Amino acid sequence: MQPVRLDHVDRKILDLLQTQAGINASAIGEQIGLSQSACWRRIQSLRDQGVIKDQPVKLDREKVGLNTMVFAHVKLTSHGRSNLAAFAEVVSTFPEVLDCYVLLGNVDFLLRIVTEDIKAYEQFFFEKLSQFAGIQEVNSSIVMSNIKHTTVLPI
Repeated sequence: MQPVRLDHVDRKILDLLQTQAGINASAIGEQIGLSQSACWRRIQSLRDQGVIKDQPVKLDREKVGLNTMVFAHVKLTSHGRSNLAAFAEVVSTFPEVLDCYVLLGNVDFLLRIVTEDIKAYEQFFFEKLSQFAGIQEVNSSIVMSNIKHTTVLPI
């Protein structure tokens, strides 16, 4: 995939969109010296090019009762490796799985999972995750505290 060519104005717009929730084209234009319409056109162009995917609301997981975060390293059996796409499809249906990455190395997937507590993770593990036939091993690491989490890209 070819990267989109961004000038310094595009980068300023993207930085403001990432760091100031709900900022509008008028406010961005005011901060960077563009008219509202020129700024809106640039934002629309960035959306059309796929640079801006969406602008989601960010929730505090603990304030909504999701107190446990787990990173799970999943290794599939050699037979299961032929079903990488099937595993990815199944995992994408689990709302507890926030992120799923295919890895190179000694494990096949890294999952970021959130649940209410350890008991809920245990239930998720036995009733959902471990039900996939091709799993050889799952190593789970419970997050004790979060030092840094961001969705802001360093552009």
